[in-house]
Amino acid sequence: MSNPKHKLCDESYFNNFYLEHIQAVNNFAFYKCGDKAASLDYVQDAFAKIWENCSKIDFEKAKTYLFTTVNNLFLNAIRHQKVVLSYAKESPYIDKTNQSPEYLLEEDEFKKKLLSAISDLSEEQREVFLLNRMEDKKYREIADLLNISQKTVEKRMSAALKILRNKVDNLKV
Repeated sequence: MSNPKHKLCDESYFNNFYLEHIQAVNNFAFYKCGDKAASLDYVQDAFAKIWENCSKIDFEKAKTYLFTTVNNLFLNAIRHQKVVLSYAKESPYIDKTNQSPEYLLEEDEFKKKLLSAISDLSEEQREVFLLNRMEDKKYREIADLLNISQKTVEKRMSAALKILRNKVDNLKV
């Protein structure tokens, strides 16, 4: 049998690995950043890194490496975004829609509240919340996916809901 570290360097193994994990890692990336295009970029970059480093990665640990790489790419983008946002705050809001100013103001205030509430969630809470509410995953499935106990999932979800309810008045979660 061939060395397990080099299985990923075999194109057929890599293709199977890609097909087996693309949907789950893409969902994971989307729930991290909330942007389909950005999540696809993170996922493709992560698969590219695995391919480039295929001889150094144990096939048995490749899934963990994949998710960790996506997470790190996301965190790097957040660090960069903080710099960009500090400059964007200084730019005036320009209305490019035909909505009433009152509606736009309410919508903008709600978005700010929601983004603030989501940003107050820890990464772990946000993951659990989005996997459950957006992906309709059961707590057991989330526990298996994140390699944590179901009780931990329940605690994270409870904490996330408490924060969201406190931060965003009348938000239906």
